[in-house]
Amino acid sequence: MNPSARSLPQGPSPAFIIASWVALVAGLAAYNVGLWNAQMPLNEKGYYFTVLMYGLFSAVSVQKSVRDRLEGIAVTKIYYGLSWFSTLLAIGLLAVGLWNATLALSEKGFYAMSFLLALFAAIAVQKNTRDTLSVAADKNAGLPVG
Repeated sequence: MNPSARSLPQGPSPAFIIASWVALVAGLAAYNVGLWNAQMPLNEKGYYFTVLMYGLFSAVSVQKSVRDRLEGIAVTKIYYGLSWFSTLLAIGLLAVGLWNATLALSEKGFYAMSFLLALFAAIAVQKNTRDTLSVAADKNAGLPVG
């Protein structure tokens, strides 16, 4: 391929879209099934569930704000910073909760890995959604899509 050739925008493959959704569902299901079956007080289960939801929202916010900046869409520094801070805070809250929990190491690792899988997958699903909408908008505008 000619190195000076400009690549045409193309959307994510159907396989990547499906893999992203499967990873998100797997991460959410594993984490929540683990919580459901855990022998811990209800308030502790609520804490871990809230951290998961907060983490998912903040990870999607980071993806959106990073993508907006790359595309030249205005993102305030405070929102950009808060998005990153929130994501790191959610990970930190989970880490502190697991550090102090009276769970087996294997359970702690299970929650950490399913949490991180869900966060990564949420970012991938958000990216796929945005890419698909961008390609559709380019097609509707009559721009070449490769």
